Amino acid sequence: MQFDLKSWLTKQVGDNGFDLPAVDVSVAKADSGCEFVVTNGLGSFVSGGRNGENSRRYHGFVFATKPPVGRLVLFSRVDEKVTVNGGIPAELATNLWRQAVAPQGYTLLEAFSVYPLPTWVFRLPEGRLVKQLSMIAGKQQAVVGYTWLPDDSSSKAQVELALFANHRDFHGETRGADSWRFQQTPGTERLSVKAFDNATEIVIRYDRGDYRQDAVWYWGYHWPRECERGLNDGEDCYRLGFLTATLEAGQCVSLVVQLDNEPERVDNSVVTIDDAARRAWQRQKELLSKAGNPTDPYQRQLVLAADQFLVHRDSTNGATVVAGYHWFSDWGRDSMISLPGLTLATGRSTEAKSILETFGRYESDGMLPNFFPDSGQAPEYNTADATLWWAWALKQYFDATGDIAFVRRQLPLLQDVVAWHKQGTRHNLKLDTSDGLITAGEKGTQLTWMDAKVGDLVVTPRQGKPVEINALWYNFLRTVAELLRKSVEVGGIADPDEVTRKAAEFDTMAAQTKQGMAKFWNADKGCLYDVILQDGSKDAAVRPNQLIALSLPYTAFSQDEGEKILAVVERELLTPYGLRTLAPCDPAYKGRYGGGLAQANQYERDITYHQGTVWPWLFGPWVEARLKSKGTSAENVSEVLGKLGSVMKHVLGDAGLGSVSEICDGDWPHTARGCIAQAWSVAELLRTRKRLLELLATMSSGTSTAQ
Repeated sequence: MQFDLKSWLTKQVGDNGFDLPAVDVSVAKADSGCEFVVTNGLGSFVSGGRNGENSRRYHGFVFATKPPVGRLVLFSRVDEKVTVNGGIPAELATNLWRQAVAPQGYTLLEAFSVYPLPTWVFRLPEGRLVKQLSMIAGKQQAVVGYTWLPDDSSSKAQVELALFANHRDFHGETRGADSWRFQQTPGTERLSVKAFDNATEIVIRYDRGDYRQDAVWYWGYHWPRECERGLNDGEDCYRLGFLTATLEAGQCVSLVVQLDNEPERVDNSVVTIDDAARRAWQRQKELLSKAGNPTDPYQRQLVLAADQFLVHRDSTNGATVVAGYHWFSDWGRDSMISLPGLTLATGRSTEAKSILETFGRYESDGMLPNFFPDSGQAPEYNTADATLWWAWALKQYFDATGDIAFVRRQLPLLQDVVAWHKQGTRHNLKLDTSDGLITAGEKGTQLTWMDAKVGDLVVTPRQGKPVEINALWYNFLRTVAELLRKSVEVGGIADPDEVTRKAAEFDTMAAQTKQGMAKFWNADKGCLYDVILQDGSKDAAVRPNQLIALSLPYTAFSQDEGEKILAVVERELLTPYGLRTLAPCDPAYKGRYGGGLAQANQYERDITYHQGTVWPWLFGPWVEARLKSKGTSAENVSEVLGKLGSVMKHVLGDAGLGSVSEICDGDWPHTARGCIAQAWSVAELLRTRKRLLELLATMSSGTSTAQ
């Protein structure tokens, strides 16, 4: 009889309201191609393949030692062996080697669910063993547990858990040596482990069983995902020893892997996997409640996915956004674009405010930082658009909260941005007073979101006047002017006449920019040029950047022009998983990320990054542009919502289980690539899907919004 995993999870979390999907799987191969990520809100995570295999360097137990960065792989995995009633042992782990898969535990996998925590059900002749994994929110702790569910209640299972440690930067790989022996300090139901003197220590606690040291290196694990990326594709891991426990019916053995260097980030009351499961479900219920308890199942999944990217940064003592899992840290551009979806669409305005404060605090020479390096150094300022997206995010925060006091504190910083762009700032980023357009770029820099670079080669330099940078500049000026006037309307400021005068000045600047943006019109193609180059020539490549010019609250183009632009974009760029970054008819188009090679090198990967590759986050600008051009009739809204259906199915598990990938191939079947969970992919789908569902709900209640 097929195991009813959903009913079992309902009983475990003690809540008949548990209604997240349990995913049953029929496993046909060892390398599942699907992955999970479990996070703790501090930048730490545990990740692996759906079958439990480690198929890339980022799989394992990763702890952020300088939250959310300084990330180290400190524990690799647990390999399980189960013996029932003294019979033949069954190995449940799945490990990938260059020429073999051993053991092959995936053949025993009966069911899997990523909610409320990753749960695997292994079918044995005498019963089932349930494996579960979680992280404790706000704590540097991961919990792994095993529950025995026999067919005959008298059957006992001896569970032998092989513990594998590691110690490396999460971008690297470990090479073992016979002379390298990890330091182990056993205690009462606990084990302290250090890779070497002065290394970061982990503590492994367990609630039952006996531990025995049996240290040995395992050589040559294989990472197929890294092979696909053209990187070193394997490492060695250090087996510490074995934890052995005998389980009767319904009993479980749990182990907690934790960092003990910060006592306030360890909760020693967490002992069992049942406790961790209840905590995980309680948190998910709270997140859904904040988001208004959406009934749409896809929207519920997106709300939970959004939480993974919202983390605490110690260096600023505020909230920030991890741009993607597994390898990104917090980026300014991604944070500003993602903020409305991750926070405002999920009822988390407090986090939105903290993110705006965090990045605003680092405004320098009229620029927001593009990213905070992974090792915790000073932020880097190499983006032309993160600062401009800031006004868009702030305006949406104000619209959602009415928090004019906070807006007033931010406005001087935004006005500083305008002043610096007028006089010129880093990377030749400057306002051209002859036409009101922003010019940017210098040799060797990539300042827009199309930022691929291989060595000294900037793949899409876009030096000059990029279309979306100027659309954002126009929107920035209009937004600041509007917020200044709102500040005057509320009252309580010392010199309202001066503020009103400043708003008028920005309106005047915006009018010139709007007039200047007429230069982007490409009459031959009926759409917009992508860049006005520094020599005055124009790049006619059909790219999605022109959508941003249509989708922002303030647009410089007419309704007729917008409809023509949209028609070209939909014909050339729209796919079921997002929008291509370049039209297929362009000679530079690349339909497969990495060139479709079995082992792509960095050059082959990065030159395709914005040369046709599909990006799901661009659904956000497309939805907004579509609603502006074709209106919010029930027919149009339903059609747009229907077009998002394919990517919503991807949420269920084409790559990152329960999340949305960074990119997909430009050509069919649009295979998911890049990061398995990307902040702005989730955020823009969440934000726009919520808006579309609300429009339909308004119509069904009898209030027409058709245009």
